[in-house]
Amino acid sequence: MTIPIVMEKIKIGIIICGRYQTCAGGKCFRSLQNREGAFEMYKDQEAEIAAFTTCGGCPGGNIEYTPEEMKKNGVTHVHFATGFLVGYPPCPYMDYFEKFITEKYGMKVIFGTHPIPQKYFLTHQALQTWNSQFLLEAIGPTLANQQTRLAYD
Repeated sequence: MTIPIVMEKIKIGIIICGRYQTCAGGKCFRSLQNREGAFEMYKDQEAEIAAFTTCGGCPGGNIEYTPEEMKKNGVTHVHFATGFLVGYPPCPYMDYFEKFITEKYGMKVIFGTHPIPQKYFLTHQALQTWNSQFLLEAIGPTLANQQTRLAYD
């Protein structure tokens, strides 16, 4: 007799950039359902979005206490929405936010949610925005292929 392995559902918290405070989250929810973009990492796991909020606007006032609320509700993985990466300019505080949340709350931080839309990809390529080592690594999980990026335009 084999004993089934029960994997605990991963609870995800999404923090979006304050510039996009009216975003309804449709691309993020769709990409989790399809396991695309940064959510591909959960392709063999059960996962749900358990929290969705903004950073509070520059310089990220909500970052100070939002993870604590998320953690109380079972969130273990915090995703900074793709808007942090594709805004003009990308958020200059992401690396600090990651260190703060990891150190203070012990939560895993992931950059990105849905695949980068093609229109943003092309503009940032032309502007050479993502030319730092940090940004090149941060956008990695959200690059996808051109067909997928076009589906998120």
